[in-house]
Amino acid sequence: MARIDDYKNAVELGKQELSGQNPTQIAETSGAVLETDPKGNPFLTLDFLGKKVGMTWPDCLFFLVGSDEEVPLQEQVLILHYLNSPAESRVLGEWIAYQEVPDGKFYLDAFYKRAKNPMVQAFGEKPELLLKLATEVYNARPSDQGDVSVVVQAFPKVPVALIIWRGDDEFPPEGNILFDRSISGLLSAEDMAWLAGMIIYPLMGMARNSESFPLKSVDAR
Repeated sequence: MARIDDYKNAVELGKQELSGQNPTQIAETSGAVLETDPKGNPFLTLDFLGKKVGMTWPDCLFFLVGSDEEVPLQEQVLILHYLNSPAESRVLGEWIAYQEVPDGKFYLDAFYKRAKNPMVQAFGEKPELLLKLATEVYNARPSDQGDVSVVVQAFPKVPVALIIWRGDDEFPPEGNILFDRSISGLLSAEDMAWLAGMIIYPLMGMARNSESFPLKSVDAR
């Protein structure tokens, strides 16, 4: 597991790489918006997991628009990696499994432990709760995959599909997390695993607090 110093170093490296680029081009490539504050200082805003994240320019300091909360270091790393994507991309509308992306098979066990397995254990018996909570937290939209599914717009150009199949007398519930094929040019397999976990764990926390849905503990190491 990464230490706090590892995240800090990754943030600084990401800022150094990003600050040498053109902010207008960054906005066009990523789907962020380039704005100026009342003093004329430029900053970028980016939709990320149902929040609007701001970043000053050129020092790349993060803030949550309309909130005093800090942006966690791990999220800063992921956002910087997304903003540093080398080329403009567009959503292709073709879903792929995690193991289909470069290095996906290498990180597959970690992806299952961090995201897929916890999602199935949390919502497999009551998939409608996944739909309800994902809509509340991320403004997710329903999808037609599996028995119940939603699409979370993680970044402007990164949709993520959460899918649940109900169990029956013969088979337990199952699920999957899919990505648009274009994600290979935007995030690494390791980043995708972290992103999936960032999507799932807030939903699990809300489910755990739901009186109508007692949640079993999960191994997500």
